[in-house]
Amino acid sequence: MGGSSVNMLRPDLNNIMEVPFPDGYGIRPMTTDDIGLWTDIQRDAEPYVEITDSLFRKEFGDDLEAIKSRCYIVTNPKGLGVGTISAWYDNDFRGQRYGRIHWVSIRPSCQGLGLSKSALSYSLTQLAQWHDRCYLVTSTKRVPAISLYLKFGFVPDLTLPNAPAVWRELAIRLKHPVLEQVLTSFRNVEEL
Repeated sequence: MGGSSVNMLRPDLNNIMEVPFPDGYGIRPMTTDDIGLWTDIQRDAEPYVEITDSLFRKEFGDDLEAIKSRCYIVTNPKGLGVGTISAWYDNDFRGQRYGRIHWVSIRPSCQGLGLSKSALSYSLTQLAQWHDRCYLVTSTKRVPAISLYLKFGFVPDLTLPNAPAVWRELAIRLKHPVLEQVLTSFRNVEEL
């Protein structure tokens, strides 16, 4: 993935920030016919991971019914796919069932328009139908994405090995209030 892998948790799915799509842009459910489009969007947007033809099936398995209701294509004013996001699930995250925000990608030509914010708002709202909490996995190289996730109520998962050190470094780089609290709690623990 590039950088260190980190988990972020959203302990509940209450009070989800509502962010409408910019004029003309929208989101629609995926179909299995869109797997090639999903792969193309990932290849266009992904700088750190090799996107293989089999990646979608590897990541989402064969739950075709869930794909229809949990995987989405972000569309431009012409109806063309310019992004992806999934309101997926994990039946065994820490031994429990969690919702999962998965594979958030926007084509470079459409980045900076707020599409990730709108897609995340939509996907979290969808997840709230099925789950009461969720998580995601990202990379420390994805600083703008981490900042976005923090704004949407995700917090660092400090249970993974080396997580405190990784999040301490991110707190220094991002200067976000949630991470500042994490950094402060690290300092307090170190003083004990």
